[in-house]
Amino acid sequence: MTVNRQWQLVSRPEGRLEESDFKWVEGGLDPLQQGQVRVRVIYLSLDPANRGWANEEPSYREPVQLNRVMDGIAVGQVEESKHSGFKKGDHVQGLLGWQEYAALAGEQLTKLPELPVPLTAYLGVLGHIGLTAYFGLLDVADPKEGETLVVSAAAGAVGSLVGQIGKIKGCRVIGIAGSGEKCRWITEDLGFDASINYKSEDVYERLEETCPQGIDIYFENVGGKILDAVLARMNRYGRIPVCGLISQYNATEPVPGPYNFVRILTQRLKVQGFIVMDYLNRSDEAFQHLAPWLMEGRLKYRLDVREGLQNAPQALNDLFEGANQGKLILQVGPES
Repeated sequence: MTVNRQWQLVSRPEGRLEESDFKWVEGGLDPLQQGQVRVRVIYLSLDPANRGWANEEPSYREPVQLNRVMDGIAVGQVEESKHSGFKKGDHVQGLLGWQEYAALAGEQLTKLPELPVPLTAYLGVLGHIGLTAYFGLLDVADPKEGETLVVSAAAGAVGSLVGQIGKIKGCRVIGIAGSGEKCRWITEDLGFDASINYKSEDVYERLEETCPQGIDIYFENVGGKILDAVLARMNRYGRIPVCGLISQYNATEPVPGPYNFVRILTQRLKVQGFIVMDYLNRSDEAFQHLAPWLMEGRLKYRLDVREGLQNAPQALNDLFEGANQGKLILQVGPES
């Protein structure tokens, strides 16, 4: 009998996620119902949003229920299908969860196109990460050639793509990252115009140096002190797409608002939060650009691949400690 191994959420975390918030469960597979598809999970995406899904308070979606498998976006291969749209061997993407096998309705899955790219590209560029970068920058911020774009968490999965798309659109791009190695990667390999190491440099002073004409667009991934420093340099009618606030996801006390909040008024700034789920019905639009850019070498991505489903809780915490190098994914099973 095939055994399914999974992590179930058993308690609401306070602050940093602990392995004790989860339970490792092993069991058999239930028979498929009509319209369902059984998928063997290959690669699991670990994202900052996973931390919010574990909270009791709903945000843009309902929280993960206790004593249920932890949610997570993944790619996998169809093992068995009772849905006409899928057959054994198809590669698919969906909310497969922190487990080795998932049984979902066919409508909850997306069949992956056959392109000459690695399977991991559908988590690094051609999936939810790429959609987040594409629509967050192009739809929310609407960049113009010659504008100055600042990206926080610029060496992360989303930030690194945002900066490259900004360059494709003719922007001057400055990235904020947390190590010298990350800063070198985004400038030397990805083509950012300048970088700021927030751990060893004064962000406000470096923004003055690297953005002498001010900032037109700030792609927000972190919040906190970095947001305050950027607000002080924003140009009139600047735009701030708010993608994430990773600096405060593990906070146990209320986080003070930005001290430079008045700049939103005086500079007539547009500040807009967005969730990639709002754009799923336009995914083909993004794919028509992201796929060619990737295959032409205009978009590069870096993966931090960890091995073994049992390492999921600790690996997720690495996102909040800056210990990952690029898109963090977990290899749950072999590709074939």
